[in-house]
Order: sequence, then C-alpha cells, then structure tokens
Amino acid sequence: MARVTVEDCIDKVDNRFELVLLASHRARLISQGAAITIDRDNDKNPVVALREIADETLSPDDLKEDLIHSLQKHVEVDEPEPDPASMVVDAATGTVAIEEDEDQPETIAFDRMSEEELLAGIEGLVPPEKSDDY
Repeated sequence: MARVTVEDCIDKVDNRFELVLLASHRARLISQGAAITIDRDNDKNPVVALREIADETLSPDDLKEDLIHSLQKHVEVDEPEPDPASMVVDAATGTVAIEEDEDQPETIAFDRMSEEELLAGIEGLVPPEKSDDY
C-alpha cells in the first residue's frame, strides 16, 4: 500500500497545523493501547493515525473533541443555579435562605468583617523584620 501523505488528509482537515495536532494525538492514543480502525501494514503509529484520518474511519471532529478534553485540567460542571425568586436574605444576620421543593430551607451564612478586623488581618501578613540572629 502506498504511504499516506498530507495531501491525502488535507481534504478531511483543512488546516495543516490542526492535522498535525490531531494525527499526533491519535498516534499517542494508539501507543497507549487504543484500538486501531485499519490494518497496520507494518506502519508506525503516526502513519496509522494519518491513514485513519485519510480513510475517514475516525471523525476529525471527534478527534478534536478528544484532544481538547485531554488537555483540560479543570472541567467545569454546569449545575443549575437557584432561582432568585426562591432566595430569601435576612438583612440582620447576613444569611441567605434558599427555599427548596421541601418546606425546609437551606441556610448559607456569610462572614461579616469590620474595617478594623481587616486591617489587623493584613498587618499579620507582613513578614517580620530581619534580625541579626540568622
């Protein structure tokens, strides 16, 4: 079988840089034990990855999503926010009660700090002056 070239894949992935990123990511997956979708024909992993892209046995969009997911360090989970109409704020104590479907509200308390307490806390963060004992 003839060697795969970039020209065989460029009609599947328009950007050559993106093609290199996707093929290298797929080659790493193959080296980690992922199942290949074509015959190996004694080819190395990067060539197998390019042949998979050229033969369209893998979707470039799926490879792109997998690459993005593998590079993410923090995945944000979308949780529904409470309805503002169901939040009740007690101005005297600074607590917020969120009314649930049940009749028992969940209470969240916020800390209140005066300006003096804030300044005292900041002064405690200042490193001590150097002494001759060191």
